[in-house]
Amino acid sequence: MRSSIKITGLLLLLLSACKPSLYNTPKTRAVAVNRLIPPAGMVYIPSGTFLYKMLNDDKASQRKVSVSAFFIDKTEVTNKQYQAFVNWVADSVAITDYLHDDSFFLPATGATVGPENKESRLIDWSKVDKISPLWKKAPPEVKEKLAPMMMMINGERRPNPALLVYRFYYVRMDGVKNSESVMDSIGVYPHEAVWSADFPNAQLSFMDANYFTNKVYQYNPVVGVTWKQARAYADWRGTQMRFLIKNNPNLKNFKLSFSLPTEAQWQFAAEAKQNPSDSTQRAVLTTVDEKTGKEQLSLNFKQGEGDYSADGSTFTLPVTSYTPNAFGLYNMAGNVSEWTLDAFSPSASQFVNDLNPALLYDATDKDGPLMRRKVVRGGSWKDNGDMLNTDTRNYEDQGAAHSYIGFRCVMAGFELTGEQVKTRKFNYAKK
Repeated sequence: MRSSIKITGLLLLLLSACKPSLYNTPKTRAVAVNRLIPPAGMVYIPSGTFLYKMLNDDKASQRKVSVSAFFIDKTEVTNKQYQAFVNWVADSVAITDYLHDDSFFLPATGATVGPENKESRLIDWSKVDKISPLWKKAPPEVKEKLAPMMMMINGERRPNPALLVYRFYYVRMDGVKNSESVMDSIGVYPHEAVWSADFPNAQLSFMDANYFTNKVYQYNPVVGVTWKQARAYADWRGTQMRFLIKNNPNLKNFKLSFSLPTEAQWQFAAEAKQNPSDSTQRAVLTTVDEKTGKEQLSLNFKQGEGDYSADGSTFTLPVTSYTPNAFGLYNMAGNVSEWTLDAFSPSASQFVNDLNPALLYDATDKDGPLMRRKVVRGGSWKDNGDMLNTDTRNYEDQGAAHSYIGFRCVMAGFELTGEQVKTRKFNYAKK
């Protein structure tokens, strides 16, 4: 047991050191202390039981369900974090399809891939990271070779979004087999013009041109990302974690993966309750200004018709704005709504399992609109206050991108036994 605890602690210490420049956001006051050291940028959520309810269900249909322990991002994924993903894909395309420079590859493994049985060549990222992103930092002679993959976007020379495709494997959930391993190819560049697309008469071309790439917004939540793009990011993040631990003999056998949170995980984390009877208000709705003594809003949402800025911002805010909930999670209500892993059904709470409930369905392009709907949770900067409840739910097509939908990731966690689980000595009866 002690050995297991030691290895687990070692793993968590290593995870907490993963790319601190990306996953450590500006420091703010901490409100929760966890017993485990989480991966960088994440919070440990212990297992628990809660009332799984949905806004379109009545009280009679509420169910008590349990979720096992997991880690969840303490903030929405930022522009800076998602840019790292885009740059990684761009560098992969540059090295594989344009540079053809053997110095960027690891020694051949002898493995074969693809229909033509071509030898597998893996990129040596320890070399690439020193000059990443290549399209921006590479020497002139390298940039010249990359010219065919570049184009002008908003007055800046950038990689052609059509070329930035991420391929990954997953087990397809279709409600029948749930066992078929498939490969998906996802264009990862976000839809930058979602601001004008969502609000066509609001003159938001400035947001289109600056929101994703300007450093002013680097700690704001990424938007313009579809459900599939968010899922691709989560898969990529898992590959980065496995790369870090693969050479550690004590840790390399851990199967670690990231995903979008299930609807139940999201609701449990948002409510920040330790048990079903806990009715304490966990979200800080208002704070009192120390100088003026006036009460002010502490959530980013639309206060009424035409009133977007009373909370301190017209659009999104940096992801560590306001006060976190009791689990230490920021903006589970407001700022941006968030993709979850679940397919949408009005009565989902009635037929999912009571342990780690989830309604999973991987729709194809041939499926109808009803099958492509995915659950969105949490109100956003453009939503009214009634969308901020933890049990309020909405949906969007998995291929849609909006200026008010972002996401955060989860990773399965190690179970911490409760205080009631103890080793007891056998009491011999006295003769």
